[in-house]
Amino acid sequence: MRSPLVAVTVLLMALSGEFAMAQATTPFQAPSWSTDANAIDAPALALLREHGAEAPVPCSDAVFLRRAHVDLIGTLPTPTEVNAFLRDADPDKRARLIDALMERDEFADYWALKWCDLLRVKSEFPINLWPNAVQAYHRWVRDAVRDNVPLDEFARALLTSSGSNFRVPMVNFYRAVQGREPADLAAAVALTFMGTRLDTWPQAQRDQLAAIFSRVAFKGTREWKEEIVYLAPAAEPLDVVFPDGSRAIIALGDDPREAFADWLLADGNEWFTRNLANRAWYWLLGQGIIHEPDDIRPDNPPACPELLTMLQDELVASGHDLRALFRLIMNSRTYQQASDLEAQPAAEVACARYTIRRLDAEVLADALTWLGAPGESYSSPIPEPFTFIPPEQRTIALADGSITSAFLEMFGRPARDTGLESERNNEPTDAQRLYLLNSAEMGRRIGGSNLLQSLVTYAKGNTGTLTALVYIAVLSRPPTPEEAMVAQQYYATGGLKLDQATDDLAWALINTKEFLYRH
Repeated sequence: MRSPLVAVTVLLMALSGEFAMAQATTPFQAPSWSTDANAIDAPALALLREHGAEAPVPCSDAVFLRRAHVDLIGTLPTPTEVNAFLRDADPDKRARLIDALMERDEFADYWALKWCDLLRVKSEFPINLWPNAVQAYHRWVRDAVRDNVPLDEFARALLTSSGSNFRVPMVNFYRAVQGREPADLAAAVALTFMGTRLDTWPQAQRDQLAAIFSRVAFKGTREWKEEIVYLAPAAEPLDVVFPDGSRAIIALGDDPREAFADWLLADGNEWFTRNLANRAWYWLLGQGIIHEPDDIRPDNPPACPELLTMLQDELVASGHDLRALFRLIMNSRTYQQASDLEAQPAAEVACARYTIRRLDAEVLADALTWLGAPGESYSSPIPEPFTFIPPEQRTIALADGSITSAFLEMFGRPARDTGLESERNNEPTDAQRLYLLNSAEMGRRIGGSNLLQSLVTYAKGNTGTLTALVYIAVLSRPPTPEEAMVAQQYYATGGLKLDQATDDLAWALINTKEFLYRH
């Protein structure tokens, strides 16, 4: 967990009194593009024009800095990072930031979290992986993200795994399914690696896919909660039919899952690349080119087929490198456009816009801990063994979907029961609003904030400086002249102590859509 005091100390050493006390009246837009158009932008712009939508305008550096941090590492930028980025005159600074963020530990933490949502990494009911297997599985996923393992290798390792759930972490892919029948396993495979819901398929095709996983078997051992995933012996070859209608004969002793992986990951097979390209777009832009992102079917066509095809081609050309795909998307003007905090784009062009959506529950929990006093602690007394999470560990680094809190549940953390993207609910609720606006817990956290107290101490009564610092800490940007004036008027209110007025300002900013949402 980053120390607010360390970040503030570095900031105060670097920050001059002239640092952007107030900025342009439009803090969300830049006057001109600093990024050249790339291959993504032509098809995206064509979609906008086809529906008569306005062409995108560039987002400001402050918006891009916050957006890139939240999207790539699930973490707000520190005041020091805001100061350095806004002062940097290098025209390539956005591209450099993208590359730097993907090398940080938080990138591995955050994208392991996202993958574990899809892979249903959870120790308790109804998945029942148990804590030892969860920790091994999460560690393997995080290492794969950290090491940038190609996505086809990642998928093959999961699909073809056999062995102990404690010693071969990948076999937990098959254990993290509510049912053990071939149809249940096939549905999980189709959802995760093909982005399709098997219940929308004709029964004959469902049965054909299920047959491929009919020889996956499970058995226990003498070690508590250990389970072996293995290939059951067969008496005769297996005739399988793949989803595109092609057939294969699986000889005795051969693994049908190997044949399926060969089919799925073969050059020219769109199922895998279409799924991953579409998910990557959904993760970064908030709306799939095919939406929902895990509901690919003939009667749910892509909004922009040319764009999806181009992303698939780039994914293959890069060797199934997810970071390369992220890099391409984030360096586009389509990603770097300014969003409208007051209105969502029309459905027809939503995939070509950066969609406003609330911060993930885990990201918001960490952000509030960064800004205020600690509020979240995690442990799991059941099932055995007891799981203790050190207080300094970030929420985005939680391995187990069963280890949660009232805050995470209130803000829509997925239960990890199905692997559907829609399990994560980022829609606002009345309970969330009441918690953030007037709960005793929020009052305690803001009133006990070392970060805010450090800003008050540094400002030495200069409310102009203090206003700028609070805005930079909470919203990752300096205030506009109008915002600075309103804050000054509040500081001048009789009877308010400086630290109380600062707490009020920070609390008000935390409740803005600008803080609570990706934008």
